[in-house]
Amino acid sequence: MTVLEAAGNRRLGVKKFDLPSPTRDEVTVAVRAISLNNGEIREALAAPVGHRPGWDFAGVVEAVPDGSDFAVGDRVVGLKFEGAWAERIAVLPDFLAKIPDEVSFEAAAVLPVAGMTAALALSKKTLEFSDRVLVTAATGGVGLIAIQLAAAAGAHVTAFLRSEADAAMLRRLPVHAIAVGESEAEISGPYDLILEGVGGKLLGSALTWLAPRGMCVQFGDAAGDELTTFDAKSFRLGPGGGYGGTSLYGFFLGEELTRPDPAIASTILSDLAARLAKGTLDPVISHSGSWHDIDEESRALLSRRFKGKAVLTID
Repeated sequence: MTVLEAAGNRRLGVKKFDLPSPTRDEVTVAVRAISLNNGEIREALAAPVGHRPGWDFAGVVEAVPDGSDFAVGDRVVGLKFEGAWAERIAVLPDFLAKIPDEVSFEAAAVLPVAGMTAALALSKKTLEFSDRVLVTAATGGVGLIAIQLAAAAGAHVTAFLRSEADAAMLRRLPVHAIAVGESEAEISGPYDLILEGVGGKLLGSALTWLAPRGMCVQFGDAAGDELTTFDAKSFRLGPGGGYGGTSLYGFFLGEELTRPDPAIASTILSDLAARLAKGTLDPVISHSGSWHDIDEESRALLSRRFKGKAVLTID
């Protein structure tokens, strides 16, 4: 998989490369499925010709270094920061986890970016039972998993939508309320934790919906480059005054995984895979296909022709 160029336009396509040459610490994996993320697609289409994209993958271990916790034949899921969309890859074991036999490669492939972002974003504030959580970008990969993890932690979860037409896919999840538009979201608040993936105007509004000592974790910017402005007084004191203690946390998965301990990635992936196996986590795969159609599938995701996760098989 690489970035190609035709008639001056960037596009994604499959191209032959040499097999990976793993370092002494890396595990070689035969990839069976990949999932798509908006960020990596935008990055790839803006990259030089020859760039090899891809973050999420699931597959089978083909070779391991001496003393590895993995064995040839293990079914695994993992994260690479570049080049995961390939038939074979070499990956550090810190970003790899085994998956139970009852979990499909396609389901596992949704976990690395979306699942770890949701889990780590939720961890930024200790939630008490019945604390109120708002999830924006609720029909995206991160939002769909965050809704389920927050509900499992005992929180009261509200999902933010722009259109009632998108509500159907959320009603299969443990969401307590669906707020269509900013007015409904404000009425359903205030919130102890907001996971905000849209940015722009919505982020500015969300900052005024926080409860005392509430936190807004901003993990994405689906609105694009739209400028964010906000009412600083309402953010600092709350809409009723006399609150305070609110905070805004800028979240970036790469920084989260390399700052404390990279091995945290393996731990989180193992937990998420176990939830899939138990049936307590729905991967919400709404689109699937072949990696040979990567350009078409990627552009469909960017243009929001479908909601939920897109997963492609390596065939």
